[in-house]
Amino acid sequence: MCEALQIDLNCDMGELPEAVAGGTQEAIMRSVTSVNIACGGHAGDEDTMSFTIEQALRWKVAIGAHPGYADPGNFGRVELKLSAGEVADSVYQQVVALATIAERCGARFGHVKPHGALYNQAARDADLARAIAAGVARWSREVVLVGLAGSRMLEVFREAGFLVASEAFADRRYEGDGSLRSRKFPDALISDPEEAARQALRIAKEGTVVSCDGREVSVVAQTICIHGDGVGAARIAEAVAIELRAAGVNLAAVSSMRT
Repeated sequence: MCEALQIDLNCDMGELPEAVAGGTQEAIMRSVTSVNIACGGHAGDEDTMSFTIEQALRWKVAIGAHPGYADPGNFGRVELKLSAGEVADSVYQQVVALATIAERCGARFGHVKPHGALYNQAARDADLARAIAAGVARWSREVVLVGLAGSRMLEVFREAGFLVASEAFADRRYEGDGSLRSRKFPDALISDPEEAARQALRIAKEGTVVSCDGREVSVVAQTICIHGDGVGAARIAEAVAIELRAAGVNLAAVSSMRT
């Protein structure tokens, strides 16, 4: 449960050039408190990183890195079998790429959140989570690492010396074990803004979601995600922010919390 009724509302961004330049990101930033910027692995290049950082600065939204498998053809959503060293190297390179562009834009970022298959694998694979932490640590330990609520990856990140933030999802459905429902199922995503808002409020106030098989699952979280590449993402972000604020939940960037 969010005892202080304070939570971060984050969104994955810089992934789709048409969303970056077409106004979708700008609309989402009116509602969220943090953005996770794709930094050249699953998506993103210098232009999309720069543009997204500049948008975040205009909207006073906190910035974070969103490294994923360097597999843009599959958008980083296919599990890869890489060595720990390969994962650490890739994460480091992506984080440094964003840090370099952020410095050029007069910005700094305060959190790192893995993307897609890398994130989901690390939630259950401690060695992979250690590799992610090692890659980030090579650059800095002065950031918050974001991971799936209730997962082993959060313990690993803490053991590596990082502050952590547990994450739940407004626009994703859950399995009974607390994992995210695979995108191979047609009901994996929540596209209705009102349903997403209800789930977000339940997460913030009760620390639970109802799984696909009807079970109540614990998802105690400091940050709630909305996917920027989802259908109607701006409407979902707006509905979630309105619902949370109406219920007395204070929205604040995860990098400003002592987690």
